[in-house]
Amino acid sequence: MPYTIHTVLNNSGIQFTNRNRDRNAFAHIFGRGCAEHAIEHHLTKIKHPRVNRQVEPMNRTIKEATARRFHYDDHAQLRQHLADFISACNFGGRLKTLKGLGPYEFICKQWVCEPERFTIDPIHPMPGLNI
Repeated sequence: MPYTIHTVLNNSGIQFTNRNRDRNAFAHIFGRGCAEHAIEHHLTKIKHPRVNRQVEPMNRTIKEATARRFHYDDHAQLRQHLADFISACNFGGRLKTLKGLGPYEFICKQWVCEPERFTIDPIHPMPGLNI
C-alpha cells in the first residue's frame, strides 16, 4: 500500500477520547485502533485557536456544501457527494498557502522537482488513489 498514516491530530471530542473525568475508564476505542496500527494519536488543546482556525473553517465549508444544502436518502448518497466535493477541492481549488496552486497541481509540481520523495507517480490520467 503506497500511503501510510503515521499521525492523527483531532480535537478532544468524545468521538476520539474519554472525558477527563473518566480517568478509570478503559482506553477509548479510537486510541486503541490507532495503537494497533502504530499510528500516533495527538489531541488538540481544548479551545486552542491555532489548530481550530485551520480545521474548523474547512469543516464548516464541507458541511455547508453537502449536509446543510442537500437532503440525502441514505449514507451512500452522502458519501458519494462528499467524495465528489473533496475531488473538486483537490483538483480545482486554488490555495494561497500553495502559491495559488490547487493541491493536485502542487503535488505534480513537487513530483517534477523531487521525485525521490514519492513511491508512485502522482501524474496519472485517473483522479483518486492508485490502489
